[in-house]
Amino acid sequence: MQTIVLLVITVISAAAAAAGVSYFLAARKAKSGDVTSPPATAGAVVDDHTLVAEAKGKAKEIIFEAKDLALKVKSEADDSLNKKRAEWNDLERKLVSAKAEIEAKEKQVKVQEASLADAKKALEKKQQETDELYRKQQDTLSNVSGLTKEEARNLVLKSFERELVDEKGRMLKQMEEDVKKEIDVTAREVLVDAMRYGAHDYVVEYAVSRVKLPDDDMKGRIIGKEGRNIKMFEELTGVDLDMDSYPGDVVVSCFDPVRREIARAALERLIADGRIQPAKIEEIVEQTKAEIDRIIQKEGDNLCHRVGVYNLPKELVYMLGKFKYRFSYGQNMIEHTLEETRIGVAIAHELGIDVEIVKLGCLLHDIGKVVNDEEGTHVQLGVDLLKKLKIDERVVNCVAEHHEDRPFSSIESSVVNLADHVSGTRPGARSEDYDAYVKRLKDLEAAAVSFDGVDRAHAISAGREVRVFVVPERVDDTSTRLLAREIAKKIELEQTYPGVVKVTVIREIRATDIAK
Repeated sequence: MQTIVLLVITVISAAAAAAGVSYFLAARKAKSGDVTSPPATAGAVVDDHTLVAEAKGKAKEIIFEAKDLALKVKSEADDSLNKKRAEWNDLERKLVSAKAEIEAKEKQVKVQEASLADAKKALEKKQQETDELYRKQQDTLSNVSGLTKEEARNLVLKSFERELVDEKGRMLKQMEEDVKKEIDVTAREVLVDAMRYGAHDYVVEYAVSRVKLPDDDMKGRIIGKEGRNIKMFEELTGVDLDMDSYPGDVVVSCFDPVRREIARAALERLIADGRIQPAKIEEIVEQTKAEIDRIIQKEGDNLCHRVGVYNLPKELVYMLGKFKYRFSYGQNMIEHTLEETRIGVAIAHELGIDVEIVKLGCLLHDIGKVVNDEEGTHVQLGVDLLKKLKIDERVVNCVAEHHEDRPFSSIESSVVNLADHVSGTRPGARSEDYDAYVKRLKDLEAAAVSFDGVDRAHAISAGREVRVFVVPERVDDTSTRLLAREIAKKIELEQTYPGVVKVTVIREIRATDIAK
């Protein structure tokens, strides 16, 4: 910029100098004319003034041109200066960016240096551990040199055993997968082969509780004067006689199948004898009881003989004989027990387990069903009886677990459970009045739903359990126990059912939201 100013000053000075020179030459010419030439005329004077004016004009033009040139030069200089400033700003921004990148690189390098330092420390630690392990191995090898051959061999085997743990695990997993591929086929073959031992012509038997009357007069003779004959008969046998439900028949009703059989047989003998009076009733009932006892003992001995068991207490053999008159869903207990025992023994032979334990478990699994003088499930009654008679604990466990009331304690228990299912659930093994069964389940559900706060109820496990779902806003956790007890009490007082019914009250709270 300073150079441009000096240039403009130089141009202006040159223009002024040119104007001065021109004026000096004109004056000098005029002076010279006075000496050598004649006096100037008026026209000459005019010419001199014109020359000066031209010189001044020329000087002005030069000045204007110099100014224009100076402005042009200044403008070009400003443009050049702005361009340089833009380049300098761009260069400055690049320098700032490069500086930031360099600082970032420096930080990254520091982090890498720290990481490398940590890695170096870790490597040094590993190296120390390796050196320590190597030293220990050296010490171990040194100690081995002082051991006997057998001790050194055992030490080496232990070391290899630790290394082979993973390999052994992989081999066991592969073996397990191979066994699973074959186990289904083998299980089907074992079950089909075992079921052949339970295949026979027996399907279903029914208890006979009706006695045919020869004529209507016999009904009056059985009742007797003022009902003394029927009262005596019912008192001695422990049954109820229904004289009116079926014309021409007498219905013998009793929960105990043995007493019902005694009453049926005694009543038939009285009708055949014709002398129906209290003394004769008592005589024939006693004779029938003695005969039924002999039949029960004989049936118990026969059942034990058929399954190959000969060392049971006489009391237990007698109770097994009661199976002749006991039915479960129409299936006779002797036939069911014999069938289950044969199936269980066949499976036990196939699996190579204790056959005697399975045989006794199958034979005695339902013994609690003929225990009538105590209350409880047939499983618990059977377990208590067997413990009282000091039966093998393993057999007792089979009886206790044959309905999966508790986890299986042995493979023998699971086989007894399986044999019981196969015998009891095969087509034709059992029968039940469908309408009565459905009504019993509906009555159980209705009894539960009748309580306030119950949302719904479901009878499951063939009516052995009722699951009750309550409204959580109306029934709290403390009230669920009381509700379960009240429902169980209502079922116990109002309904008739086999075994026991378990009542489970469920209170559940669910919270739901939607992620949008």
